[in-house]
Amino acid sequence: MRTRLTLAAAAAAVLLLAQPATAGTAPFGSAGVGDPYYPDYGNGGYDVSHYDLRLTYQPATDQLSGTATILATTTEALARFNLDFALAVQDVQVNGRQAKFAATGDHELEITPAVPLAKGKKVTVVVRYADVPSSRKVYGWTGWQRTPDGGVAANEPEGSWWWYPSNDHPTDKATFDVSVAVPDGTQAISNGALVGQSSKLGWTRYSWRQTKPQATYLATLAVGRFDLDTTTTTTAAGVPVITAYSRDLGEYEGAARASLERTGEITDWLATQFGPYPFATVGGYVPNVPTRYALETQGQVFYSPKVFAAGSNTSVVAHELAHQWYGDSVSLERWSDIWLNEGFARYAQWLWSEHEGEGTAQELADWTYASRPAEDPWWQVLPGDPGPDNQFHSAVYDRGALAVQALRNAVGEQAFFAILRGWPAEHRLGNASLADFRAYAERISGKPLNALLDSWLLTPGKPAPGTATTPAPAGLAKAATPQEPRSWKQIKATDSLHAGH
Repeated sequence: MRTRLTLAAAAAAVLLLAQPATAGTAPFGSAGVGDPYYPDYGNGGYDVSHYDLRLTYQPATDQLSGTATILATTTEALARFNLDFALAVQDVQVNGRQAKFAATGDHELEITPAVPLAKGKKVTVVVRYADVPSSRKVYGWTGWQRTPDGGVAANEPEGSWWWYPSNDHPTDKATFDVSVAVPDGTQAISNGALVGQSSKLGWTRYSWRQTKPQATYLATLAVGRFDLDTTTTTTAAGVPVITAYSRDLGEYEGAARASLERTGEITDWLATQFGPYPFATVGGYVPNVPTRYALETQGQVFYSPKVFAAGSNTSVVAHELAHQWYGDSVSLERWSDIWLNEGFARYAQWLWSEHEGEGTAQELADWTYASRPAEDPWWQVLPGDPGPDNQFHSAVYDRGALAVQALRNAVGEQAFFAILRGWPAEHRLGNASLADFRAYAERISGKPLNALLDSWLLTPGKPAPGTATTPAPAGLAKAATPQEPRSWKQIKATDSLHAGH
């Protein structure tokens, strides 16, 4: 993730949404979905079902070129529509006919088809483009990371703009085919399964397929010299485990491998907590980038080498793999629902700590709660609606996990784990909101939870321990000063996951 877009810039972006139709024509699709945090992210008027990306990348020059074929269905009549994209476009066709196009705003590709589109019709959009991704900046930065031997796209909440045109909001999920030609000796990595690899005239083409709906920011592309393993390991349930390590990780290699090579084991264990793994493949890759964050790119997690600077860290692997259920399969409805992703992924680290005998979830909750006094401004950040500038604040993670533990204490073990497993099944491969989760948890537990969840997620200040409406994360009213769990430092080492770069 990056430093957040300022509220002022986001508010100014709202102006892009007001695009009245010309009299006597079909309406223009909006240049944003109107998400309260990022109003100009995504687009209106259509729903994408599939992205087919056929690309060529030259690591020596950072030149990316190719063709994106986008299959969509209109949700309204359209005389014009937008895609989110930052690279230079050469040609656009809509339903096999030449279309007019223009770059507008900060990251909008505005397309005018030769013939207006009727509502409810299938549409094929073909975009040909070529550019140097690292040279293109939006809001003063680029989401494309150059490496010594290639480049990487992995970012939240936006990452697609620098390598493919899209409807860039989690509510429009789609399947993906990503095929990338690179010089021989170089590998290209994306989401899903490697379904094809062929070489010709000094170039090798890697073809990846993601068959489950995927949010645009969860699509990833990495090109470089990797030790890529797609065949060695499966989970107990038979899910292929795919790992890749840059060949120049240096001092980080051992710790990275010692962590990622436990991906299958951790996935199997998480399935006992959250239900069956939702995708066809699982894995992760570590490119040689200078950043310090990890990202839950779907089925193929991105890890910066410095995540393992202090040694192996299975806690971060548990965090990112937990997102495959909480965040990837069940994606947020709007970006203010971020607690549904990060609160539960942090809580998965607490559960993993308990599994490993390094401190129970209860002990970690006690320690987290006690470690910050009531006057600490940290308690003013609201995990249930933190605002775009605090979307990845540590309070969203830690106070968010405290909310999960408070829920566990309030509803009891049986109902809690029924909720934990049932929620990913209820909204599998879809989208959901905080309000949806509240209603689901109340239905499963049979208890009113408004006061409890509001106190931990939506009320400024440190919730009081042991009150009727805000049960303490633990028995803090009677407990002595809690002891630091052994897993605490490893868990806190993952606080840089979303600290920007």
